[in-house]
Amino acid sequence: MMAHSIYRTLFLVTLLWLPLSTQANQPIPLEAFGTLPAKTMMVMSPSAKRLAYRDTSGGKDVLTVVDLSKGGVIAALDLSNIRTDGLYFLNEDKIVIRSTQHRRIMGYTGQHDVSSAFLLDINTNKIQQMLTPGKGIHAGQGGLGRIVALSSDHKSVYMPAYLINKRNPGKPPFGLVRVKLDAPKRTPKVVQKGSSTAIDFFLDENDEILARERYDEAADRHLIETFDGLNWNIIYEEKTSYINKGFAGITPDYKALVMSATAENGHRAYYRLELADGAINGPIFARENASVASLITNTDRVVAGVRYAGFQPSYEFFDDKLTRLFAAINNAMPNDSLNLVDYTPDWNSLLFYVEGEGIPGEYYMFNGGNFTYLATSRPQLQPTDVNPVEIYSYQARDGLTIPALLTRPAQSDKAKPLPAIMLPHGGPESYDKKGFDWLAQYFASRGFLVIQPQYRGSTGFGAQHVLKGRGEWGKKMQDDLTDAITALSEQGRVEPNRVCIVGASYGGYAALAGATLTPDMYQCAVSINGVSDLETMMDRVKRESGRKSGVHAYWEDAMAGGNATDDYLEAVSPINHVAQTKAPVLLIHGTIDEVVNIEQSKDMYKALRKQGKDVTYLELEDEGHYLSKSSTRLQALQAIDAFIEKYMM
Repeated sequence: MMAHSIYRTLFLVTLLWLPLSTQANQPIPLEAFGTLPAKTMMVMSPSAKRLAYRDTSGGKDVLTVVDLSKGGVIAALDLSNIRTDGLYFLNEDKIVIRSTQHRRIMGYTGQHDVSSAFLLDINTNKIQQMLTPGKGIHAGQGGLGRIVALSSDHKSVYMPAYLINKRNPGKPPFGLVRVKLDAPKRTPKVVQKGSSTAIDFFLDENDEILARERYDEAADRHLIETFDGLNWNIIYEEKTSYINKGFAGITPDYKALVMSATAENGHRAYYRLELADGAINGPIFARENASVASLITNTDRVVAGVRYAGFQPSYEFFDDKLTRLFAAINNAMPNDSLNLVDYTPDWNSLLFYVEGEGIPGEYYMFNGGNFTYLATSRPQLQPTDVNPVEIYSYQARDGLTIPALLTRPAQSDKAKPLPAIMLPHGGPESYDKKGFDWLAQYFASRGFLVIQPQYRGSTGFGAQHVLKGRGEWGKKMQDDLTDAITALSEQGRVEPNRVCIVGASYGGYAALAGATLTPDMYQCAVSINGVSDLETMMDRVKRESGRKSGVHAYWEDAMAGGNATDDYLEAVSPINHVAQTKAPVLLIHGTIDEVVNIEQSKDMYKALRKQGKDVTYLELEDEGHYLSKSSTRLQALQAIDAFIEKYMM
């Protein structure tokens, strides 16, 4: 367990409360896992005197702002009508809320996920949308939640958007506008008209445009251009069917963009793209045994450092003192995952979200060499309710080493084999982290060993591990799951005849592939917002993005290694193999899922029913792809709990 003498200098503020105890020998209530964490998205003001966070306790969804120096809530805002994606302070008095709403877009049929940025003024408790489609910008767009820089006078922000094109309304340019913080509803001022192929802009400390990023799908060209006041000059160009280099930040000297690319060792690293001449130098952030997962930047996207991928996060900064500080903290608590979520401009105060042994997710502030405990995200759980998570690895049948996480029931006998849940992650190009996974912890609380393989195709473990998954949907990627069960069974840790496969998104595909392509392996299968028909999925991608788009090229490569013929996709689509299914199947899908169309589950349900298979189908009303509402997440978990009780207990 974490060293509380180091971490917890208990400081009681209005957001602090004590966890409720769980009665001995009683199952932990489903609500402890199935509802959203009580407090999330915590951020602090530049002075560290104010905190803002999303509070979903008591069945509500409220943005709450507290003043640590005075004590008490100073602002509150109902968030129940939007899907909140993130929060951050622009200054002491103003907070940006990034959100998504499912609604109609002018000129388009149906409803769509529309992201926006809202500005909350703490002094007035008023909220205003920062960009409104049709008001100075093109009406038919949804991605309006991004701020690329704060103005040097701190009175405005710069936001990219598609602009109105009166000459050719169907081809709006992607430009940059300036939004005033004291009047965000006014028509924004156009700073740069951009072009139809522009996708990003970078500014310097004096509000001058440094560079723009473009991707021309028709010509397969990825470009970085600098601006000399009159003309755009190309300093970087790559011919590619989809973007594989990332540009998301600026170096502290404002002389280079920070570029992510694959290093010689196969791991993702960051380099300098010099704005003066386009030279690529570095890498400036790289490790032999880990890829860089993300940049640590401020509102202006000036890079302070990076977070490395892996089951537990680690950090490196331009400032060596910060690198040493973070290394010392990680070394002192090797079993815990310390996630940096916010920091003050002077780096004197840091905000961490911590998960680990006996910790279901807690917020701490670090300053003056001490940690101050702020809040827990799951007040229903005691430290003893958190099941241990183990890092594990095994050999796939072709010799590839597969990293994995195992979540074991805390009170289980290590010498006895356990029934198991195979829980493949979504993506598939993502990876699991060592922390509090609500589904894994729920299953472990019911006595299951939960297996989370980082199968080939997962990110975080090097480019070669990712590339080995290309074209392996339903094939070697599925074998990696089977091989985990085989290895653990041979070691006496798993009862091979009591394994259920559960997954969401790509994990839902893997669950259905497990039930249809390896029908003797699993005793049941649960697919949440999963894909069942790859051919239908690719048809939708072509229809919505275009056959020549980077999105289409990526999915064709990922699913079929660039050979996405109808015959190939049909062969690895679970819907075409339902006759082989032996295990009962539970299908769960959100009615407004914009990532995986609900027809994927509806069609699978019909196909299984037609074959007389044991299948249950649950629709989650007004829920999207990520189970972002407490009510529908709990509804899904209740269905899973009943299903597991019936077929696995």
